[in-house]
Order: sequence, then structure tokens, then C-alpha cells
Amino acid sequence: MKDARLSLFEHIEELRKRLFKALMALVVTTLISLIFTEKLVRILTEPIGGPEALQSIEVTENISVYMRVSLLMGLILAMPVIVYQLLCFIIPGLTDRERRYVLLAVPSASLLFLGGALFAYWVMLPVAVPFLIDFMGIPTVPRPANYIGFVTNLMLWIGLAFETPLLIFILAKLGLVTAGMLVRHWRVAIVVIAVLAAVATPTVDPVNMGLLMLPLSLLYLLSILLAKLA
Repeated sequence: MKDARLSLFEHIEELRKRLFKALMALVVTTLISLIFTEKLVRILTEPIGGPEALQSIEVTENISVYMRVSLLMGLILAMPVIVYQLLCFIIPGLTDRERRYVLLAVPSASLLFLGGALFAYWVMLPVAVPFLIDFMGIPTVPRPANYIGFVTNLMLWIGLAFETPLLIFILAKLGLVTAGMLVRHWRVAIVVIAVLAAVATPTVDPVNMGLLMLPLSLLYLLSILLAKLA
């Protein structure tokens, strides 16, 4: 019993060290992000006409938006380190073959997330923003906190949705899913994709929902192919 307790304490200490390293990476990347946050805010507000199109109504609103964007950018930059540290805590319990595939997931996850975020910014925002701003013909002057929160949440959810092929590939490699299973349940997948698109879509019109359902459906087909290769 004493050895078991020591083993548990060692695991907790190892997790604490990994989390500390991940936190330090986040702090460093967030501080680095402060250098170009203002430029990033201008990029994020381009679909609405730049920061000049926003209007603050609270004294601390601008600085809170500035820090939020800095933290988000720091999280994106630190993501490979954070994922690596968490995987290093899990990897000792995996086989050598599983270890290789999990480590390959670190850069792949970053690229897929970036692809999803760019899709949200370049494809969905140009359609969603004019629809929301001009709805019912009522003049709208967005607040910085509301607009930046809307944009970052959209990019976050779409980025996570684009991780689907990688997740399916890893599950197939671990023997938890098969290509045949995915093909047999394609109707269920379409329903799930529709629900995810409805939740993640910032507007209630079918155009934006369709814009998201199309790439998610293609990603599901890609997942079947990757599962077959796995």
C-alpha cells in the first residue's frame, strides 16, 4: 500500500511539473503576443470596417479586449507545447507504435486548427457580419468586447471542428473505430454535423449553416479515408 501511495504521489508530481511548463509557455507566448496585439485586433475587425467601426461604452472595455486577444494568441502559439506536455504525461502508458502516432498529432493538430480558424475568418465572417449588422435595417454599432468575443468564439469552435479527421485517424490506429463503422453510420454523422453547424453558426440563416456543413461533411469523408488507411 505504501508503494502504491508513493506511485500515486509521483504521478501527481509529474502532472504538476507538466502543467507548470505548459503554463510558463502560455505566459511567455502571451507576453510576446502583446507586441503585435493591436495589429491583430485590426485584422480581426476588418470584416466590420476596422476598429473605428466599434464603440466602447465602458472605461475598461478596450484594455480587456486587448488582453483577451493577447491571451488567445498566446494560447494558439503555446498550443504545441501544451499538447506536448500533456502527451508526455500520457505517453509512458502507451506502446512505442502508439507513441509515434500521438507525437505526430501535435503539429497536425496545430495545422488543422489553424485551417479551421482561417476558414471561419475568410469564408464565414464575410457572410455572417453583413447579415447580422443589417438585419431588419436597424443601425448597429458593435461593442469591442461583444464583437471580438463573437469572432474569437467562432474561430475557436470551427478550429476544433476541423480536428475531426485527426481524431478519427488516432482512434482508428488505436483500434477503437473502423472505416466500415463510419460508413454504416453516415446518416447519424450527417445529423451530428447538422447539429454542430447549427450550434457553431453565428446566424440563423441556412446559408451560413450550409457553408459550415459542406466542409464538415468533406472532413467526415476524409476521416473515413484516413480510417481505412489506418
